[in-house]
Amino acid sequence: MTKKTIVIGSDHAGFPMKEELKSYLQDQGIDVLDVGTKSLDSCDYPVYAQALCKEVLARNILGILVCGSGIGMSMTANKVAGIRAALCTNEYLARMTRKHNNANVLCLGGRVLGIDLARAIVDEFLNNEFEGGRHQRRLSLMEPTA
Repeated sequence: MTKKTIVIGSDHAGFPMKEELKSYLQDQGIDVLDVGTKSLDSCDYPVYAQALCKEVLARNILGILVCGSGIGMSMTANKVAGIRAALCTNEYLARMTRKHNNANVLCLGGRVLGIDLARAIVDEFLNNEFEGGRHQRRLSLMEPTA
């Protein structure tokens, strides 16, 4: 059986939650590729969002981004072709974004979510699969046009 790998990244505001989630995932036997940041020192979130997206696409794996609100990471990640990033604030959103939108990046707000809720959101994101069917047709319609 192949061990699951997840890529994770954050800015300084999301760093504490990223570290908590990294440990949580590793405790479940999941390999975690951490693209940074590595401290609470102020930094620019787009650097880490872009690094994570590069790994998600190159390895065909899921990613988790954390910043203060989750908004900046989500906006940045969605600028990258092939990335479908979703800012989720509850378990239902995380479940549905995997099932219906085939999201490959979960964005979280480290300053707006408690760690228990964040863990539950991550669980839903990682434990659900894309349903395809009518949802694939809709995803195709999301592709950029000229």
